[in-house]
Amino acid sequence: MDSAKLARFLIGKTLVRVLPKGHIIGRIVETEAYLPHDAACHAFNGLTKRNRSLFLEHGHAYVYFIYGNHFMLNVCSERQGIGAGVLLRALQPLAGIPLMQRGRSHLANADLTRGPGRLAAALRVDSTLDGLDLCADGRLWLGQALQSVGRVGRSVRIGINKDVHRRLRFYERGNPFVSGPRSLRD
Repeated sequence: MDSAKLARFLIGKTLVRVLPKGHIIGRIVETEAYLPHDAACHAFNGLTKRNRSLFLEHGHAYVYFIYGNHFMLNVCSERQGIGAGVLLRALQPLAGIPLMQRGRSHLANADLTRGPGRLAAALRVDSTLDGLDLCADGRLWLGQALQSVGRVGRSVRIGINKDVHRRLRFYERGNPFVSGPRSLRD
């Protein structure tokens, strides 16, 4: 499955985080695809120590640290050796909300997982999850959809400055947990 198709496919699927104090479950409502040979993709300049997990087989986690304070969670999207991925941008919280709020009680429920940095913080995503197989049971894994998906929108990606014209962001229209400006989510 190519990166754009996977980004669309993941809308409505669940993401499960297993912690010692319980499970966090969220429904994926927003993604962005980063394709092979895409100037905005971390793999554009080839394999490095930082991005090596992005070159794993589809379904593995690529976790990176950005802006000096946020982790980001991506799903590798191509066959092994081809660097490409899908950034998970937003979740609709389904279970484990008190665990998501821990240390972040100032945020409204709608803001706990809106945006990739908040999503990672809510699920306690860090570099120890980099390279993890998200298709196998473990500390973090992808699950089936638990409810039907509404209409899926498509737009340009958010927060990048290369290949900005590409419509590789997918989101569930009208979902209050989707991030970004209103003009890019309705």
